[in-house]
Amino acid sequence: MRATLYFYAVGFYHFLSIGSTCGPNEYRSAYGECCPMCNLGSVVRSDCSGDLSTTCQPCPPGTFMSEPNGLHRCFTCKHCAESQGLYIQSKCTTIQNTICDVLDGYYCIDYSDSQCRHAEKHRVCRPGQETKTAGTKASDTECVDCAPGFYSPSGLNCIKWTDCAARNEIQTEDGSPVKDVTCEQKPKERYGLVDLIATTFTEFYRILSSEGQ
Repeated sequence: MRATLYFYAVGFYHFLSIGSTCGPNEYRSAYGECCPMCNLGSVVRSDCSGDLSTTCQPCPPGTFMSEPNGLHRCFTCKHCAESQGLYIQSKCTTIQNTICDVLDGYYCIDYSDSQCRHAEKHRVCRPGQETKTAGTKASDTECVDCAPGFYSPSGLNCIKWTDCAARNEIQTEDGSPVKDVTCEQKPKERYGLVDLIATTFTEFYRILSSEGQ
C-alpha cells in the first residue's frame, strides 16, 4: 500500500512539473496560464485568459523595460546626480536605462553592473607636494612630497631651489618645501674719489716727511 502511494505521489509530481513549464517567450500568470510575454518597452496590462492573448501597455516617461517580460510595472530610470560626480552619457528610453558617466575631475568609488553609482573629486596636492600620477575616472590623484632642495608653492610641480652662486649672488634666506631660497646681489667694492684723494695726500705727505729728515 505504501509503495503504491509513493509511486502515485511521484507520478503526480512529475505531471505537475511538466505542466508548470511555459515556453521561452511565455510567462505564467497568477491564474496559472502560460501567456505570451510583452515586448521590450512595454509591460502586461492584462494577462491572457482562454482565447484572449496578453494585453500590453507601453512604459510611461521616466521608466523602461529592457527585456521581454510578464511584469506589470516598468522599472524607474536611473538618475545621474552631479552631486555624486555623474552626468548623463545616454538618456533613458522605454527600452534602455539611463547610462551615467563620471564627470571630469572625479573618479568612481562605487560600481554596480559595470556602471558608476558614485564618484568623488580628485585629490588636490598640497603645497610642498607634486602630482606623481594624475587622476583618472577610475583612480584618484597620487601626490608625493618634494625632495630636499626642491619646493612647490601650489602643489603642482616641485622646482629646484635657485643656485644663488651660479647667478653671482649670495643666499640671504633658506628655502623650504613651499618656497625658494632668497638671493641678493653681492655688495660692490667702492673706491670713491674722496678715498683716492686722501690716499694720495697721505702718500705724498709721507714722502715729504722722509725727505725733510
